[in-house]
Amino acid sequence: MTYEHLQIDRDGPVATVTFNRPGRANALNFDLLAEIEAAALEFREDADTRAVIFTGAGRHFSSGADLTDPGTAYRGPLVLRRRRSRIGERAIRALYGIDQITIAAWNGAAMGGGACITTALDFRIGANGCFMQYPEVDIGMNLMWKSLPLLTHLVGPARAKRLVAGGERIAAQTLLDWGVLDDLVDPEALPGRAQEMARQYAAKPPIAVQMIKQSVNRIVSALDESIMHMDVDQNLLAGGSEDRSLAADAYLNRTQANFTGN
Repeated sequence: MTYEHLQIDRDGPVATVTFNRPGRANALNFDLLAEIEAAALEFREDADTRAVIFTGAGRHFSSGADLTDPGTAYRGPLVLRRRRSRIGERAIRALYGIDQITIAAWNGAAMGGGACITTALDFRIGANGCFMQYPEVDIGMNLMWKSLPLLTHLVGPARAKRLVAGGERIAAQTLLDWGVLDDLVDPEALPGRAQEMARQYAAKPPIAVQMIKQSVNRIVSALDESIMHMDVDQNLLAGGSEDRSLAADAYLNRTQANFTGN
C-alpha cells in the first residue's frame, strides 16, 4: 500500500513507521489515522518483521487530533457521525493488536491522540524535552479512542486523573519516574537507542515473544472493553453541551470560562 502521511522503512527484522506531517506537528487528521490503522494491520501478514518503531518527523511525535481537518467536521446523520468518530479508536486498536514488539521513539510533544498512540505501544523511549499532555478537558471533551484504560494501566488512577481530568503537562523526567518512559536519552541518541531496543527483542524467538505480549495485554486489559465501549457517545454528548462551546472559546482566546454544567 502507498501512504501519503506515513513513511515505512525496513532494516532486516526492524521496521520504522514515521508520522510524516511535520508542518502540522504530525497532527492526526482522518486520513493519517486511517493510514495508521492500515499499516498496523499490514504487519499481521509480515513474518519477517520482529519489532516496529513508531516516531514523528520533525520536532514532535504528534500534537494530537487535527482540529482543522475537514474530515472531523462531518455533520451528516448521527449514525454515521458515530462511525466516523471511531477512526481514532480503530487506529489505537490496530496498534495495540500488532503481534510484533512495538516501540515509541518519542520526540517532543505527544498530546491528546499522540499520547494515546504512545500508550498503545509496548515500550516508550523519550528524548530529553519530550512531554505528554491530554488537552481534551480544556476544550470541554472527554478522552476517546479507548485510551483511558491504557494510560491508567501505565500510571495508576491518581496520575491518570492528573493527566486527563487535570490536563497537566508532564515533562520527560517525571514520565520516566512514573514508568511511562522506559528510557530517556539525548535527542541525537533517540534513533539509535530505539533501534538497539528493537533489535534486542527481534533477536528473541518470535513465537514465544508474541504470545507473551498478547497474554500480558489480555491480563491487563480484560475489563477495558466492558467499561470503555461508550466513549464515542460520551464525546458526542459533551460536544453538544454549552460548556463545550464555553471551553473552546476560552481555550482559543486564553480566557477563563465560567462553566454552568449544561
